Amino acid sequence: MKKLMIILAAILTLGACHKIEVTPNSLYTEEVFPKTDAEFQSVMGTIYTTLREHYSLSYWFAQELSSDEAILPVYGGNWFDGRGYIELHRHEWNKDHGWINNVWDFAYRIINLCNQTIFIFRNAPEGDSKNTALAELRTLRAFAYWEVLDMYGNVPLDTLYPSPGVQAKTPRAQVFSYIESELKTAIPFLKTTTGNSTYGKVTRWMAYSLLAKLYLNAEVYANTAKYNECIAACDAIINSGNFAIEGRGTYFNQFAPTNGPSFKEFIFAIPYDPITTTGWQFHARYDLNRNLGIKYRYSGSTPGSLAFSQIILGTSQGGGLINNRPSGPRATLSSFYNTYFTDPNDIRNNQWLVGLQYWPDGSPINIRTTKRGFDQFYTGADGNASIDYHLFIDSIITARLNVASIDLGNDEIAWNMGIRNIKFFPDANSSNRNQNNDAPVFRYADILLMKSEAILRGGTPTLGQTALSLANSVRSNRTTSAPWTSVNLENIYAERAREFAWECWRRNDMIRFGRYETNYGFKTNADTYRRIFPIPAIALNTNPKLTQNPGY
Repeated sequence: MKKLMIILAAILTLGACHKIEVTPNSLYTEEVFPKTDAEFQSVMGTIYTTLREHYSLSYWFAQELSSDEAILPVYGGNWFDGRGYIELHRHEWNKDHGWINNVWDFAYRIINLCNQTIFIFRNAPEGDSKNTALAELRTLRAFAYWEVLDMYGNVPLDTLYPSPGVQAKTPRAQVFSYIESELKTAIPFLKTTTGNSTYGKVTRWMAYSLLAKLYLNAEVYANTAKYNECIAACDAIINSGNFAIEGRGTYFNQFAPTNGPSFKEFIFAIPYDPITTTGWQFHARYDLNRNLGIKYRYSGSTPGSLAFSQIILGTSQGGGLINNRPSGPRATLSSFYNTYFTDPNDIRNNQWLVGLQYWPDGSPINIRTTKRGFDQFYTGADGNASIDYHLFIDSIITARLNVASIDLGNDEIAWNMGIRNIKFFPDANSSNRNQNNDAPVFRYADILLMKSEAILRGGTPTLGQTALSLANSVRSNRTTSAPWTSVNLENIYAERAREFAWECWRRNDMIRFGRYETNYGFKTNADTYRRIFPIPAIALNTNPKLTQNPGY
């Protein structure tokens, strides 16, 4: 297999950036083709790595910052970054936007890698291992095509290797049908086992989850309702008996650095490792307030031998104290938090940091700065005088300097504005900003809430379950408040906001529920064409057959 790995590594690495037009038949002999499950999996590793590289970074930014769930302001010019984050919030992006370009690039990189690997496997020995590997590749390719279908609308369908050349855009409904067909073809050959052996890999249940998501959004993607089909895909997962809702007491454990295959809600997750250079899972870098590095042990931070009550951040105390500071620019909007997190008995409230902050022993977290360092607009003659203050995370985000650039200022008041999310809190054992928290893509809670929504939208109830019973089965594991006695689509929309915050589903939900054009935060743009992103400039430049999406 060593010879095979060298050959494939060279081909797949090149193919990640460029389509290779040479048919490499001469590179292979029968002895180097994969034969076992493990050998096939070794060849496919590059594809999973590519998915991991973009999901919690460029894909996250495009999905979440364009919704009412998250915002990344400017702090006295810090994090301005060419207005990229502001444009996502204000719905003012164009074909040159960096994160939007990155998602396209990564998705088509995955598609090209899948095409090449399918070509490589074509002459491998026939058998169950080959059939499963090909089904897995087709599902991974379908997932990447779902990303671009969801985000860019009409997109090129390129499914052959060697490629016949650049392709024109295929209508969105036709791409929808292609993904549907690929998943239905692959499902019978995919593995049904769960646990360590298939964790982070495509299984039959992952394919059914993607199929359910595709059908739930069929009216958006293809102008046709497929709610009964969505219910049937959900039922396949429900009937498997492989999955369950995490209890209220363990809800947050499934997002912790120790999450993994033991969690029964996970249908498909992307594994991350802090020692992997392509990890790119550092939510804490963006989400933790910059004065909370020690409390959450960010990137090797530690209080050392000091008692918490002795620590005053902003001073150079000894005793082994290491105070690595997160960047802390991301926050949620107070309108999102105040709308959906109103039940005091809901465990999901605890994913947010807001108000006065304390050390684990109850001591206040105190910060030392100057009067002008605390408030840059302080005009007194003693602006350089030292002051201590108790850390307070303000729920309100106010552009104090420039509303157009959403610049909050560069002082303690500014950096403490905005409710922070700690759903994916950092690994205390990590010495760098990369985290060990795996990112769930499909969870069982999503399956139950998708089925509930599909019933409310006109689908036929099955398995003795109703829209109400399905919603309450999730809620009963999240809150001690009384079960709902009725349910409607507005309830489901709100429940999805609570359940899947920071998990890359908000933009998708807002579009399906007709809320993407509403005003929130500093956004007033109501252009409906922005439900899909522009075709990136780099794609237009390299493919003369492409045309730009309407409005751009």
